[in-house]
Amino acid sequence: MLLVVDVGNTNTVLGLFDGEDLVHDWRIRTVVDHTVDEYGMLIYNLYKSSKISSKRISDIIISCVVPPMLNILEPLCEKYFHLKPLIVGPGVKTGMPIYYDNPKEVGADRIVNAVAAYEKYKRDLIIVDFGTATTFDYVSVKGEYMGGCIAPGIMISSEALFERAAKLPRVELSKPRAIIAKDTVSSMQAGIMYGYAGLVDGIVGRMMGEVKGTPMVIATGGLAKIVAPETKTIEVVDDMLTLEGLRIIHLRNKQ
Repeated sequence: MLLVVDVGNTNTVLGLFDGEDLVHDWRIRTVVDHTVDEYGMLIYNLYKSSKISSKRISDIIISCVVPPMLNILEPLCEKYFHLKPLIVGPGVKTGMPIYYDNPKEVGADRIVNAVAAYEKYKRDLIIVDFGTATTFDYVSVKGEYMGGCIAPGIMISSEALFERAAKLPRVELSKPRAIIAKDTVSSMQAGIMYGYAGLVDGIVGRMMGEVKGTPMVIATGGLAKIVAPETKTIEVVDDMLTLEGLRIIHLRNKQ
């Protein structure tokens, strides 16, 4: 079985594949000051609750945008699984040309998403990943990663509003009843939700204006299901896009 690990700035998502089937997935917080053993016991307990033995893991692949986490995860894999993980980065075969001024600067998660989306749909794509930051990436009809842009994530925007405005409370991210709200919490929810939906539609629209054809727009990430319904441009939400991309890249490197 294959263990895939996607390390983001806020959360780390783990998935367990049996062949092409994702049989389990877990989401935990990314904490850079945990020790190898603390993370090891956490992952051990996740496996214990799913009644799957860690001995069944034959391969591990990791995508990481938090470099210090690799100092935890690589020793963890060797200590608890007796395996050397494949780290997505320079030198790893992705099967996708990367047309970026410096390909080493592209976040591993962005490339993994692009690989998975193109493998699944075989067409030109715009991929919107709602994470700590929100990334927008364009893949050509030939399966080439062409670049994209990065915006502050919706939770960063929400927290900044709470922290910088003394009388505004921290609010739950949810759809408000109306854009013309009648109380402070609803007013903030309306501004955050609809403002961010407008940001997504605006950036996607500008990207489409720069490319030929009409790319398909896919959303992924932890907040995709909340924001996507309020946009006009997102066509598909795929929560497990990154995990699937890791599986595909592992297969290409194993072959």
